[in-house]
Amino acid sequence: MTPLLLSSFTATTCLGSGLAATRAALHAGSSGLQPCAFESVELPTWIGEVAAVDAQKLPEMLARYDCRNNRLTQQGLEADDFAGAVRAAIGRYGRARVGVFLGTSTAGILQTELAYRRRDPDSGALPDDFNYRATHNSFSLAEFTRDYFGLEGMAMAISTACSSSAKVFAAAARQLALGSIDAAIVGGVDSLCLTTLYGFASLQLTSQQPCRPYDVARDGISIGEGAAFALLERGDRAAPGDILLLGAGESSDAYHMSSPHPEGLGARLAMEAALRSANLAVDAVDYINLHGTSTPANDAAEGKAVAALFADRVPCSSTKGATGHTLGAAGAVEAVICALALRDGFLPGSPGTVNADPQIPLQYLVHGRDGKLRHALSNSFGFGGSNCSLIFGVAP
Repeated sequence: MTPLLLSSFTATTCLGSGLAATRAALHAGSSGLQPCAFESVELPTWIGEVAAVDAQKLPEMLARYDCRNNRLTQQGLEADDFAGAVRAAIGRYGRARVGVFLGTSTAGILQTELAYRRRDPDSGALPDDFNYRATHNSFSLAEFTRDYFGLEGMAMAISTACSSSAKVFAAAARQLALGSIDAAIVGGVDSLCLTTLYGFASLQLTSQQPCRPYDVARDGISIGEGAAFALLERGDRAAPGDILLLGAGESSDAYHMSSPHPEGLGARLAMEAALRSANLAVDAVDYINLHGTSTPANDAAEGKAVAALFADRVPCSSTKGATGHTLGAAGAVEAVICALALRDGFLPGSPGTVNADPQIPLQYLVHGRDGKLRHALSNSFGFGGSNCSLIFGVAP
């Protein structure tokens, strides 16, 4: 693919709002996970909850979109003056030439959960003020974002579980290559809700302590929430040192509804496709941000795929011990982490991990360290084998 410029990017997670909070936590090796005290949930698990989401007030003209997910969307868009960068791009290209490509897994499902508590006791009807399209609907955050900036061009939401907001980079790149747009808001937002917390617990996939990706004693995920965005423009705008999207690879192995292929087949296919897309050999990759969910099966399968391609040459880590698994937002959150790693010359460690599993033969970083980076690869793998790998680099 033709390299694309990340002219602006930002992330909001339990580590804080914006790049400064994210960078500080990554360099310190700290975590934002806390024991679960969300809403009415009673589960012995840890979560990554973003502070002050409910304090967000949407513009009056967008009040129909009010839900936790769209409040988090607004909080993320306003961090690091990302919204200002979008408005500048609108000034360059026009309202019809800036696309919106956002990923989510559950969008505003919490709003439906809350509405069910207020059903009519006789008919069971949901309350009249419940607006499914503008809240629960997977497209609501894309529509909200388009209306937030008064955009008139194409917009789409992608919902492929935990690869959702990685796949939006590939979707936007295709439209930029076709010439249907000149810039794209890409990213993802997922917020905490009862469905994911109780759902993953029912699958016995949540840990009763902070998650420990790739640890020999890993036993489950810590669910988080987050909002992360990037503004993609054509690479001819790049200056030396800017961050570029160089390649995107997708695969769908459809091995099982919720378990990965035991040999990491889909993961390997996605990474190989990303390398071809970027026209890079395996020895050009200097850091891999692993999907690293902290479940025994997922980490083992991904580890086999990475080892088969890269052996133990490339430093790898999972940052989900810092942010929690932000589900549909994970791809975008970890794309921003890769962009920071490239910009800062710093390889993040793996908060929560103590003893890396010796059965997974990777150069796994428990602690972060400085290092000169040219290219970073980010993995995001979803339920049903919906996989995506992205490669980022530094403009020469």
